[in-house]
Amino acid sequence: MPPQIRASTTSCSASEKRSKCRFGIGTPSSDLPETMSNSTLSLPKKSASAFRTAPLKQLWPDIRVVGLEPIQCPTLYHNGYGGHDIQGIGDKHVTWIHNVLNMDAIMCLDDIECKKGLQVLTSEGGLTALQRYGVSEEKVGVLASIFGISGVCNLLGAIKTAKHYRFGKQDVIVTICTDAIDRYHSVMLEMERSYGAIDGSRGMAYVESIFHGARTDWIKDGTPDVRRQWHNLKYFTWVEQQGKSVEELEAQKDPAWWIRHQELIPELDARIKAARGE
Repeated sequence: MPPQIRASTTSCSASEKRSKCRFGIGTPSSDLPETMSNSTLSLPKKSASAFRTAPLKQLWPDIRVVGLEPIQCPTLYHNGYGGHDIQGIGDKHVTWIHNVLNMDAIMCLDDIECKKGLQVLTSEGGLTALQRYGVSEEKVGVLASIFGISGVCNLLGAIKTAKHYRFGKQDVIVTICTDAIDRYHSVMLEMERSYGAIDGSRGMAYVESIFHGARTDWIKDGTPDVRRQWHNLKYFTWVEQQGKSVEELEAQKDPAWWIRHQELIPELDARIKAARGE
């Protein structure tokens, strides 16, 4: 049996959006189990919102945190760069408040597969195909309303994660749907022109190849040495370009630094909302 994949539609906060947030652990605590075993995993995309995983690690030290990024721009995977279409990721650098020292793996997804997956979840032909797999009409309607490109990336990352760790029905994966199709109608039209419209047959082919056929390539586990490499990448953006000191960078190696900054979140969110007139 597959693991439980819990997808929340909680959006990033105003402060996170300013940091190009596209994904984070925003699932209300009431949606999480009281006890999380070693096999439980939380799944953030590589961005400022990865800051949200710190409290979960403090509550449940044995959970695994997995970051996601596009194959087309594998910044953490191998110091890579490039263009991609998983919109909104703070790419080609490691954000200052991304605690890469508590990340257990980085996995890369193909942005074209993410967009094809979104075609399946939001087109009439794709939704018809999903019903052939036993997905109820009600659930099909929900899927069509909550997924955007980033959400599909997170869903495929959750499947990839389940396969990598060989999770089963007793395990829980937490991910999030960060945006919805209303932002991507023009992208879907371009996909239709480039790759063809989704009918029932193409929809089933995409389900098999993209969702059921999710691969376990492009995965790098976060060993202590790899985590230090991820952390050191911050030097080039934040010390050399943005004026941070080496001492400030080194201070992030202390868990107390993250706890102090977590405590600032309510104040910062309130100030941002006030500035926006919310």
